[in-house]
Amino acid sequence: MAVQRMDNVGIVVDDLQAAVAFFTELGMELEGEAQIEGAVADRMLGLDGARSSIAMMRTPDGHGKLELTRFHAPEAIAGGPLDPPPPNTLGLHRVMFAVDDIDDTITRLRRHGAQLLGDVAEYENAYRLCNLRGPSGIIVALAEQTG
Repeated sequence: MAVQRMDNVGIVVDDLQAAVAFFTELGMELEGEAQIEGAVADRMLGLDGARSSIAMMRTPDGHGKLELTRFHAPEAIAGGPLDPPPPNTLGLHRVMFAVDDIDDTITRLRRHGAQLLGDVAEYENAYRLCNLRGPSGIIVALAEQTG
C-alpha cells in the first residue's frame, strides 16, 4: 500500500476568524467551516469532551489545504516554554507558499499582524524567500520565483 496524497496540514489557532482572514489575504479560499465534537472526535484525538471549530482553506489550484482549528474544549495549550517558539524548534517548522509578488504579499499580510522574521533573501538568482510570523505564531514562508 502507498500514500495516495497529502490531504491537509492541521494548525491549531487561538483566533479562527483572524487566521481565516490572514490565509484569505494570502490568496487561499475558504472551502468550508464546521463544528467538531462527539465520540468520534474524542476517540480520534484522544481527548475527552473535545469541541472545536474548524475552517478548511485551500490553495487556488485546489491541491493544498490547511485545516485551521480552534479548540473550545479542552482549551488549547502552548507547546513549549517559549511563546512563540523560534524557527529551529523541533516539530512542524513552517508552511511555505509560492507567490507571484513577495513584496505585495508581505504588505498585505502585515495588515493582519504578520511580522518578518528576518529579511527577504535572494537564492541563486532563482527565488526571493522570506519567513513571516502569522496568526497564533505560525511561521509562513513565501517564495517568489525570479529566474
